[in-house]
Amino acid sequence: MPFNPRYTITDKIINDLTLITSGREVIEQARLIPQWEARLYRQALMRNTHSSTAIEGNKLSLEQVESVSSGKDVVGTTKDKKEVLNYLKALESIPDLAKTDTITARMMLEIQKTITKDTLEDPSDSGAFRRKQVYVGKRVFDGTTYKVEVEYTPPGAKEVPGLVDNFIKWLAAEETHNIHPVLLAGIAHYEIARIHPFIDGNGRTSRLVATLILYKTGFDHRRIFALDDYYDRDRQAYYAALKAVQKSGGDLTLWLEYFTGGVAASVDEVRKAVGKLGHAGKPAGAKPIHLTQKQTAIIEHIAVHGRVTNRDMQQIFKISAQAVHKEFTKLVELNIIKTVGQGRSLYYVLDE
Repeated sequence: MPFNPRYTITDKIINDLTLITSGREVIEQARLIPQWEARLYRQALMRNTHSSTAIEGNKLSLEQVESVSSGKDVVGTTKDKKEVLNYLKALESIPDLAKTDTITARMMLEIQKTITKDTLEDPSDSGAFRRKQVYVGKRVFDGTTYKVEVEYTPPGAKEVPGLVDNFIKWLAAEETHNIHPVLLAGIAHYEIARIHPFIDGNGRTSRLVATLILYKTGFDHRRIFALDDYYDRDRQAYYAALKAVQKSGGDLTLWLEYFTGGVAASVDEVRKAVGKLGHAGKPAGAKPIHLTQKQTAIIEHIAVHGRVTNRDMQQIFKISAQAVHKEFTKLVELNIIKTVGQGRSLYYVLDE
């Protein structure tokens, strides 16, 4: 049976989309200098990574996530640290994934493989659809011991490839392109969570695909919205919104009301931050700064890792030290980055 999501565009959804549109317009028109945009990107990257993994039980704090991303060691399990690094890698891969015309089943498998690498008991479950029935539940104490209370039974394993295929066909359909990007991301988030196609990593994959759609459609081309953080702030509301679809016989309306509200809240946070930074940024009439793709990649690398060296970029770009130095020099001249140290210990950071 073809996938055909059911929902109603309510006043709540219309109001949220209106707030989202007006807030995003303010953000797009703001005169942000590159290093400030990089900071907003890093904040969203760290918060999304921390929140999305925390929802699934990861115990690292936001500060620890930031330290791990910079290559520092923290107190925590190897699995928790690996999950964080995996999720960061998946988020960083979104621009590359978005280069293809459509989202595919293979892409979903690639995302799940990235976020679960070296964290599963059976490595063959990484990058593969599940081969057995699973159950979604929570541990409850019955007075003498803990037991698992089943809250949701996903479709059977044999159904998964067909359900994913139907969903992918719907995503690629011409009429689907007319759906608002936020609604499209919300529908994708829920449907992947409902199918539960993997042994592990379903929640993270569903959130990453939603993020990919928001980027791919141009809605969050700067990657500065921290939607996963919204889910983590009130997990009970998040789970309740997902469960509401089951209770309503598959109607997505209540879930989409929750989802659009989350996007509206995330956009408003960035709007407020941009309002403080943007108008105090480049003066009116100032010429825009045009950066090359390599220069943008350098700034994003610093945003994620805190610093960058010539050797780092040689390995990433596959070009000579001289060619990399040329890109660094331009960014230094623009007062976007600055040098720290000398000789072999020299590296670059964002200019304050």
